[in-house]
Order: sequence, then structure tokens, then C-alpha cells
Amino acid sequence: MSENKILATVDGVNITEAEVNAFINTLTKDQQMYANNPQFRQQCLEEIINIHLLAKMGKEEKMDETKEFETFMESAKKDILAQLAVKKIFAEAAVTAEECKEYYEANKATFVTKPTVTAKHILVKDKAEIEAILALITSGEKEFEEMAREHSTCGSAARGGSLGEFGRGQMVKEFEEAAFNAEVGAIVGPVETQFGYHLIKVEDKREERIAEFEQVESRIRRTLENKKQNEVYAAKTAELRAKYLNK
Repeated sequence: MSENKILATVDGVNITEAEVNAFINTLTKDQQMYANNPQFRQQCLEEIINIHLLAKMGKEEKMDETKEFETFMESAKKDILAQLAVKKIFAEAAVTAEECKEYYEANKATFVTKPTVTAKHILVKDKAEIEAILALITSGEKEFEEMAREHSTCGSAARGGSLGEFGRGQMVKEFEEAAFNAEVGAIVGPVETQFGYHLIKVEDKREERIAEFEQVESRIRRTLENKKQNEVYAAKTAELRAKYLNK
């Protein structure tokens, strides 16, 4: 989409795509996630139109000639200058790829990924039913996923019983122990828990390991940037206090 595209005109003043983008950039990160949603962009445009209309009203009623307006303008100038100054200070806090790599090598122990299991399960209330289901699966008459969809009372039934990948502490104790002790490809059970009786099909197991640098590089960069920004901000404000603050 062209930044110069005119989306609306208020009393001869054009509102462009660029202005909508600038408006969205002032919103929260959660709201910015919808930046490409046509309905959301239209809502933003309507709000910008309202701002132009209200500003027009303020001009017509000479609100820009009041003492209150002058006070607001001085406050706004101060805030904008402070924001620009912070932007300049933070420009000195850039983090290089080499610094990220050095941090990773020095702190590998903090990037340990705990053991996980990827599994599917079938859950029913009755032990006799789960045993009958197991017999059909082990005989090859039925597939595990088929029986999960037809009989499991868990919400995962629609996914063929898939629970995805999980670590210790995410499942009830009996289920967790059975899953983590099972061999990949094995079907274990019946396992009784407070929810009923389970059959568990283990599809993958991942042992404790150190995450690869590429997996954590962005997290390291944020950590180092925050540290550097705090340092340069503290140093600069201390310098400015010594220069300008009247005690």
C-alpha cells in the first residue's frame, strides 16, 4: 500500500496512509498486531478523522489563542524534546552479534531446556472400557487416533488425542511418570488418575539440552539492550543533574 494514498479529506486537508501508519505506531503492541487488518485500519482512520474535526472546531473557537493552549503546547514541547533526547541516548546502546554470542558462551547454563515428552492419550471413566479400547489397538483392528476421536472424554479427542509437547509439572503425577518412563512409540496404560483411565502413546522424547544460540539470540539481544540502555540513561541523567539541577 502506498504511504501517499489519500484516504480522506477534512476541509482540504488530506489524511494519508502514512498518517494511519503513524497513528498505529502510537498504540500498544497488542493493538499493533492488527495493523494489517482492514477493519482495524478503518477504525483508526475514523479516529484520525475525528481528531481533525475536533481540531477544526478548536481553531474556529480560537482555543489556540488561550492561556490553556499555550500551557499545553509548552508541556508537549518538553515531552517531545525529552523523547528525542532518550532516542539519541539509546542509539548509543546498540548490541552487536558478537556481544550476543559472547554472552551466550558465558551463560550457557541459563539456556538449558528441560526434558519434554510429545504424546497422545485416550481418557475414559471406566476401566473395562479402556481395556477394551487397548485390546482393539494392540490387535491392529483400530488406530489409536481413531479410538481417541471416538471415545476420549478429553478435549484433545478432536486432535486424535494429541497433547503436544509438555514438560514435567504440567500433567498430574501419575500421568507424567508414565509418559516420561515410556519408550518412544510405546502405548502405555491403563494409567489411573483423578480424571479417569488413560492410554498414553509417546511420540517423541527430548532430553535436557542447551538451547542453540539461534533459538535464544533475540532474547539475549533484548537483555543486553535493556542493560545498556539503563546504563547509558543513568550516566546521562547523572551528567545532566550535575549540570542543570539546582540544589
